[in-house]
Amino acid sequence: MRVLFTVSDWPGHWSAMVPLGWALQAAGHEVRVVCAPSQEEPLARAGLTAVPVLEGWDMASQGRLHNYVSARDGQWRFAALPPHPETGEPLARLADFDLGAWYAGHFPTLVEQGRRSTDAAVGFARWWRPDLVVHDQLSLEGPLVGRVLDVPAVLHLWGPVGPADEGEGLIMLPPDYSGAFPRHGVGQYGPQHYAHVLDPCPPAVAPSLGGAERLPVRFVPYNGPGAVPGWLAELPERPRVCVVWGTSVSEMFGEVSFTVPKVVEALSGLDVEVVLTLTGADRDRMEGRLPEGARLLERVPLHLLLPHCDLVVHHGGAGCVMTALAAGIPQLALPNGLDQHLNADRIAAAGIGLGLPNATAGVTEIRAAAERLLRDPAHRAAAERLRAENEARPAPADLVRTLEQLAARQPAAAAAR
Repeated sequence: MRVLFTVSDWPGHWSAMVPLGWALQAAGHEVRVVCAPSQEEPLARAGLTAVPVLEGWDMASQGRLHNYVSARDGQWRFAALPPHPETGEPLARLADFDLGAWYAGHFPTLVEQGRRSTDAAVGFARWWRPDLVVHDQLSLEGPLVGRVLDVPAVLHLWGPVGPADEGEGLIMLPPDYSGAFPRHGVGQYGPQHYAHVLDPCPPAVAPSLGGAERLPVRFVPYNGPGAVPGWLAELPERPRVCVVWGTSVSEMFGEVSFTVPKVVEALSGLDVEVVLTLTGADRDRMEGRLPEGARLLERVPLHLLLPHCDLVVHHGGAGCVMTALAAGIPQLALPNGLDQHLNADRIAAAGIGLGLPNATAGVTEIRAAAERLLRDPAHRAAAERLRAENEARPAPADLVRTLEQLAARQPAAAAAR
């Protein structure tokens, strides 16, 4: 069987798909990943074969533009304005960016990039003839290829937010700027194209899928390659708290969103060991500002670290949420926007953590929440329960047979070879 993965331009969107790619390859199936050139190297590190034919608007710029519109519409939660959508530099006034002029100048480019990307994906698929397509939630090319070639297309969620979710800041369906679906003669694009969904979320945090078929799968964390630090084998004398801050947060929401110093100050009032995982400019911001005994790590995969921690504090990203869930530890989310607030709401409703909006959370509130999560055994018990539920779900290897059967429902693909 040939399986075509299509992914959007951000590793966090497709990292949950990596173990399924491994399982399919181990079962003897061929896997190719249609992607943007920026994803070729991280996909190669993950052991998957990239087809870098897509173009498009990078996710950081999309996020900054979305935040600018939120500020214009009075929905921006931070005291300082969001960064400039194009440069990423701080904005002094909303008027320093002309949204109308930007759209007038850039929309034709977005249309043309969308046309080239979707046509390239369809062109490759017509040549390679996959039996099945698996795609992430912001990949337009996946459902398009499935429709054009008349093969099943399966959406693989990256966390507790799905295509039927609605709310402030959510962008759950990719735009079809170039009208690719009608151009290729397969109707208008919409939620009806999501018939099968691979859902890695236990029921307590699972999103609604509307009328789609839910295919449960175990969440197996993949956070990139790395090595186990030797000191992890040493039993800590105090509770260990991991602080994770995504590399995209400051880039999309500006330096005002970099709340790690506030978190460190809050934790310094507790008797805990602090481990921070930061990269790039975020790591540089914390040099010389750490309390005695704190560890500052870079590029240590979370799935190696979190099982040996008692609490994780993070920005509400789905990768952090799901990796902590798989590790069975409580989590404190400090969401900024996009899907992060809904992620925080769902972990709080499940009892495995708490959420505090990053824009308004102070040192006192963060310290109180962390202390509650460390001392109240109910949160740890709920986290352990969801960990066990996750481990009881079908592993990616167990889904291979299900996907084989799904592909077999479409004999036209095999006959066209």
